[in-house]
Amino acid sequence: MTTTAVTRRAQRTVDSRARILEAAVACLVEEGFSAATTLRIQARAGVSRGRLLHHFPSREALLVAAAGHIASERVREHADDVERTLPEGLTSAERAAWVVERMWESFREPYFWAAVEMWTAARTNDGIAEALLPGERRLGGVIREGVDRMWGPELAGHPRYPQLRELLLTSMRGVAMAYAFDRRDPAGDPHLAQWADTARVLLEV
Repeated sequence: MTTTAVTRRAQRTVDSRARILEAAVACLVEEGFSAATTLRIQARAGVSRGRLLHHFPSREALLVAAAGHIASERVREHADDVERTLPEGLTSAERAAWVVERMWESFREPYFWAAVEMWTAARTNDGIAEALLPGERRLGGVIREGVDRMWGPELAGHPRYPQLRELLLTSMRGVAMAYAFDRRDPAGDPHLAQWADTARVLLEV
């Protein structure tokens, strides 16, 4: 087999794995954990049964990998986008309010709801909980790194910044859960002003 053929084969493997992961997240978000079967994911990804099992030998392994992998990629992409679109000339207080809004946007992404489906399943399934925990810990590091980039070195260097970051992440996660049944537009959530005020107070800007 030529080097070119090997490269093409490796790329097909990468592409098929990515399609499977994306399809798994879509099934979790649109249909929920119980309906996200390997047959539905396989059909949505457009891959063979053998190809799916080659990458993921069990449904649980597939869903855990999908929720974690896609979230890590999207968190990094979101941080890149925030850095790229940061308006020029903002004061520290204005940047704090702007970053709070961008952080909140991430809790409306499909990968967040895929994670919620997995957390809910893990509550009564020890196997899923055990498989999910290491990835969630790694993802936590990726999220904190991405959030630090959004705030920038000056604001993130404040002694109380770590306290603010954890407070915002925890609070936003809890508030976001209510939108599983609340059909209001989350872009107008009243907590946004409170989060921005908290940031200004803790960071003294």
